Amino acid sequence: MDVVRFPNRNEWPALMQRAAVVDDGAKAVVAGIIAQVRQQGDEALRDFARRFDHVELAQLAVSPQEFDEAALLVSDELKSSIAMAKQNIEKFHAAQRMEDITVETVPGVTCTQRAVAIPSVGLYIPGGNSPLFSTVLMLAVPAKLAGCGKVVMCTPAGKDGKVHPAILYAAQLCGVDAVYKIGGAQAVAAMAYGTETVPRVYKIFGPGNRWVMEAKMQVNTAGVAIDMPAGPSEVMIVADGSACATHVASDFLSQAEHGPDSQSILLTTSSELAEQLPVVTEQLLSMLPRREMMERSLSHSHIVLLHDDDEMMEFANAYAPEHLIINHSECNKLAAMVVNAGSVFLGPYSPESAGDYASGTNHTLPTSGYATAYSGVNLDSFIKKITFQRLTQEGIQTIGPVVMAMAEAEDLMAHRLAVAVRVGKE
Repeated sequence: MDVVRFPNRNEWPALMQRAAVVDDGAKAVVAGIIAQVRQQGDEALRDFARRFDHVELAQLAVSPQEFDEAALLVSDELKSSIAMAKQNIEKFHAAQRMEDITVETVPGVTCTQRAVAIPSVGLYIPGGNSPLFSTVLMLAVPAKLAGCGKVVMCTPAGKDGKVHPAILYAAQLCGVDAVYKIGGAQAVAAMAYGTETVPRVYKIFGPGNRWVMEAKMQVNTAGVAIDMPAGPSEVMIVADGSACATHVASDFLSQAEHGPDSQSILLTTSSELAEQLPVVTEQLLSMLPRREMMERSLSHSHIVLLHDDDEMMEFANAYAPEHLIINHSECNKLAAMVVNAGSVFLGPYSPESAGDYASGTNHTLPTSGYATAYSGVNLDSFIKKITFQRLTQEGIQTIGPVVMAMAEAEDLMAHRLAVAVRVGKE
C-alpha cells in the first residue's frame, strides 16, 4: 500500500480510480452471453456451466431433496446465527414501511399514492470466492416483507453440482420460491428474459463481479429493472489519531478478502496512523488465508494523509464509497457531513462486518461512485408507487380553467378538449 501525503486536489481523481474497469472487449463478451441465453435458453445455461463453472448440470433447478439435505448439513450454531441476523434485518426493514397517503389538493380533487409490491423479482447470489448466504437474507427478507408474489434466485453450483448448503438453508428459511444453479452474466440474462426453466422477472437484485455488473447494466438498457450498479466492493475509512491501527488494518483486510478487485482507502490526519497501518496490516495478513488474493486487493488500496477533517470529508463525498467507516473521536460531527455513501459505520466498535451480516442494515449497496445518486437496497426497492386521482364535478370545474390554459399554451388542443367537454366550454 502506498502512503500519499497531502495530495493536491488535482491528484485526487487518480487516487479515487476504482480497480475494476470493464473495457469494450468485456462488454462485447457479456453481450454475447446474453444473446446466447436469449437464443438457446437452458441449453446455453448448461453450456456456460460447463465452460465457466466446470460442472455438468442435469437439472438447473434445486430440488426439494437438495433443500432437505442442505438443512441437515448446516450446524445448529450457524442456524442460530442466521436466525438472529434475519430477525434484525426484518426489524429494521419492516420499520421502513410507508402508509398510503391521500390528499385533497382542492375541493373535489383527491390524490392518492399507494405502495404496490413488484410482482416478480430475481435475486443474484455470488458464489465465487465465498458462499454469500448473508446476501440471501439481505434480498429475500425485504422482498417478502414488501409482498413480492414470486421471488426466485440464481447462484452458481460448485464442481459437485450442488449449491452451498448455507445458501439453500437461508433461501428456504426466507421463503424463496425457487433456486437455480446459474452464475455470472448468464444468470442475469436468464432472469431478464426467461428460459424454459427460469422465469422472467421484472427486477433483478444482487451484487457481483464486473461481469455480473456489466450484464445488469446491459439488460437494464433493454428495459429490465435492476436494483443498482453493484460491482466489486470497497471501503473508505476516515480516521484521526484516536483510531486503533489494528482496528483499521482489520477493516482493510476484511474488505480485501471480498476479491482481488476490492479496494480500501484510509483518509487520516494522523501521520502516525498512516505509518503504522502497512506494518500492522502485514502482521495480521500473515495470520489469514487467501493471502494472495488479499495482496492483489491491497495493491490498489491507498493511505491518504490530509490536512484536516473538512478535507477528509470533502474527499470522502467525492469518492462516494460503498462502505464508509468513520473511526474518529468526533464521528457524529463528521457523520453530519456525509452526503455520498452507501452505508456508514460510526465509531471504533462498528466494523463493516457488522453491517455485512447482522446489524440489520442492508449490505447490497452502490459501488463505483454510484452512491452519489443511488441508495442501498431497502424495502422501497421492492415496491413501486402508483398514484390515483378522483375529480368530482366541483373539482373539474375548479381546476378545469387551469388545465385548459396550460394545454392551450403547449398547443395540445386535445388535452384542452378533454376538459372543455366536461365543464361545458367546448
